[in-house]
Amino acid sequence: MKRLLLVGLALLAAAPVTAQRRAPAPPPPPATLTALADEVSEYSLRGYVERLVGFGTRHTLSAQDHPTRGIGAAMRWTEEEFGRISRACGNCLTIAKPEEIVTRPPRVPNPTRIWNVVAIQRGTTDPNRVVIITGHIDSRVTDVMNATADAPGANDDGSGTAAVIEAARVLSRHRFPATIVYAVLSGEEQGLHGGRILANYAREQGWQVEANLNNDIIGNSCGSDGVCDSSNVRVFSEGLRWQGGVEIRGQVRSQGGENDSPSRNLSRYLADLAGDLGLGLDVRQIWRNDRFGRGGDHTEFLNAGFPAVRLSVAVEDYDHQHQDLRTENGTVYGDTVDEMDFPYLRKVTALNVAALAALARAPMPPEPTVEGAVSTDTTITWRGVVGATLGNGHYVVRWRRTNAPQWEHSIRTGPGVPNFRGIHAAGVVIGEADPRAEAERWSFSIRLPHVRVDDWTFGVSSVAADGSESPVASALPGGAFRPYTPPPPAPARQ
Repeated sequence: MKRLLLVGLALLAAAPVTAQRRAPAPPPPPATLTALADEVSEYSLRGYVERLVGFGTRHTLSAQDHPTRGIGAAMRWTEEEFGRISRACGNCLTIAKPEEIVTRPPRVPNPTRIWNVVAIQRGTTDPNRVVIITGHIDSRVTDVMNATADAPGANDDGSGTAAVIEAARVLSRHRFPATIVYAVLSGEEQGLHGGRILANYAREQGWQVEANLNNDIIGNSCGSDGVCDSSNVRVFSEGLRWQGGVEIRGQVRSQGGENDSPSRNLSRYLADLAGDLGLGLDVRQIWRNDRFGRGGDHTEFLNAGFPAVRLSVAVEDYDHQHQDLRTENGTVYGDTVDEMDFPYLRKVTALNVAALAALARAPMPPEPTVEGAVSTDTTITWRGVVGATLGNGHYVVRWRRTNAPQWEHSIRTGPGVPNFRGIHAAGVVIGEADPRAEAERWSFSIRLPHVRVDDWTFGVSSVAADGSESPVASALPGGAFRPYTPPPPAPARQ
């Protein structure tokens, strides 16, 4: 599905101009997603990575109080960078440092302070809805417990950290309905501790986390076998959501949804967006949580019930990842700056920037349900969401064959669609919307005649008045973009 990259101009009411007072100039239109992506600077990204490498090692167990070397110095520099960016936007960022004293053998054998540096850009109208970009700042060499050797960590994960800071620099100049969180995490190599700490912090704040874009190893385009690919980025997403456990498994077995978690639909969303942006970068969807037998910080968001994906290079270079600095038999090892591809890193960062903006501008995805068992018709219902129900907002109902990877068919419905009440299109009958007690909370229903529920998967996205569209939420168990909660028990029979 194509997404609108241009956002509409604000409508201006005519006002008389007198000699004493001139009408204020209209506000500039919001930047298009393409324009935001174009603001990403390769020069800035290189500077961030080189600065991170300059700390020698950023191992989680390295020095926390040394002025120029170790994890402490790197984290203080990150906080200073976020502070500098915030001052440039009129103190639009709030800095937080959620932390925990961790003891978790074998990788954290002694009590260790592990903390994150988080910059929060509050949304203008929907601040409790949050989209998060993350990258981990800690580095390592061959021995995961070696906290003293030089561990440059240029690509793993200086690249992801640089993307987070650059996203803050670009997007802090603009305003969005939802909140954007830029998070630099530590403790990843020692057990995904930074991701867990931030996920817990999000729950404590009561954030409605719509998406976590975790960037881990996004700065090289050639692998250790000589294979190069600068035209793709891998996006890893789980299919059947992990959080919910056995409760959701039985429902999925009955109704389907193995390929329709919020994270999987977030992956589809990024793939469509990449195609629209014209970056010379396509999303290669990898339908598993992470690389084979491995993990990243997004996993901790998934454990908490938050939609999350991992962005990573198309081909990994194992000679320059988790390696001591050395040369053996003519092969150079080590995660150094000279092995990176900064034009490629710029493209991946640009995709992140556009995705964060698109998600923060669009409404929250709805929570549709589907009915149609033992029927020739299918009915999809959902309650309205803020930003799409009133005015010129609307919804897009989508469906695809159960074995199709992408959404195949769609129809628009809602107040922003002409002749909304009783419209007939493509054999689809759209039912009337019933106002709820609250003005912004409506119920919607759409019936698809002669579309049998057994053969199709269904979903709905929300669209704001300016055309910004949310990811699709599948009308299946666990498809909602919020932590799974078990349904209430059925009333006892009398």
